[in-house]
Amino acid sequence: MTAHGLPEMPPLLLIEDDAGDAFLVEELLQEVEKPPTITWARSIAEARQRFNRDIQCVLVDLSLPDADGMEALREVLAMAPDVAVLVLTGLNDAHVGIAAVAEGAEDFLVKQDVDARLLARAIRYAIERKRADLAHQRLIQSELTSRENTRLEYGLLPVPLLPQGPVAHQCRYLPGRQRSLLAGDFYDTVQGSDGAIHTVIGDVCGHGPDEAALGVALRIAWRTLTLAGIHGDEALQTLDTVLKHERRSPEIFTTLCTATIDPSLRHATMHLVGHPPPVLIREGRLDVVRGGPSGPPLGIFPDVAWRAIDVPLGEEWSMLLYTDGLTEATVGGGPDLLGTDGLLRIIDEHGGIDLDRIIDRVTEINREALSDDLAAVLISRKG
Repeated sequence: MTAHGLPEMPPLLLIEDDAGDAFLVEELLQEVEKPPTITWARSIAEARQRFNRDIQCVLVDLSLPDADGMEALREVLAMAPDVAVLVLTGLNDAHVGIAAVAEGAEDFLVKQDVDARLLARAIRYAIERKRADLAHQRLIQSELTSRENTRLEYGLLPVPLLPQGPVAHQCRYLPGRQRSLLAGDFYDTVQGSDGAIHTVIGDVCGHGPDEAALGVALRIAWRTLTLAGIHGDEALQTLDTVLKHERRSPEIFTTLCTATIDPSLRHATMHLVGHPPPVLIREGRLDVVRGGPSGPPLGIFPDVAWRAIDVPLGEEWSMLLYTDGLTEATVGGGPDLLGTDGLLRIIDEHGGIDLDRIIDRVTEINREALSDDLAAVLISRKG
């Protein structure tokens, strides 16, 4: 910084074939406190050879041996797209300077009217305007990229294949990553042609775009298998193979829970693959699914068989499948976690399973926004 608080003048490139005019610019800038380093080039070709990444401003005359007028300016802008460009014109060529600004130059100066103070001020303003323009362009590009990512992620979120009927279906999905729609958690629900309802919820370990992509791959694979009539252990074996081929490292594993509700809607067959047990309300009684787990998470051991768990449902029931983002919230921001028992207490306090109220209450207990990914699916049948 100078004694007056102004930043030091950055290195400049002067493209000027007239030695007298070049000398004038150099002399004027010598009057600036801490004058800039000036690289002088007599032509566009020489400017290309002498240009370097430290240069933040180019002063260019538009009457050069190898380029003239707007052609010269376009050559400079192509050579230095992220650098401020000031055009030097003669007294009778002010209209050329105006055209140059319209073409992309930051400003123009009439040589005969320039003094040291005006020149230094014009250079500083040109550099700041260029920085502001570049920042604005980056912001626009970031917003466009964000919108495209949002559209892509919305397209990858599932639409349950469950027609209207006696079964109600709700889901909630909250990625832990900021400004994201997708996470490593995934869910889906499909009703088969025989009336059976199949649902899945899963959790890829880790957080980030790679885990989100893997979660989408597993969900689509599960839906494809389900529509093809492949369920239970055979489907899990295939998902295990998909995971091992698609994951970026052998440490990545996935927990999940699948449930198949038979066409009578009175009985379910579940597989708890290293996953938290679903919460059930049957005939007014609150409990969790007992008898698990069915086996370890996907991606850990070879040649695993996962056993099925039979779950009677009855006439009227609600089933909540969720990922551990719901139960691993802290209690009061301390070291203790909410856990399954804490989740059951919240449900009991509210007299039933209301997803929005449960998530709000869990967030309140956590004392801040949940940092882990969270997915929840609620399937209910009223008598």
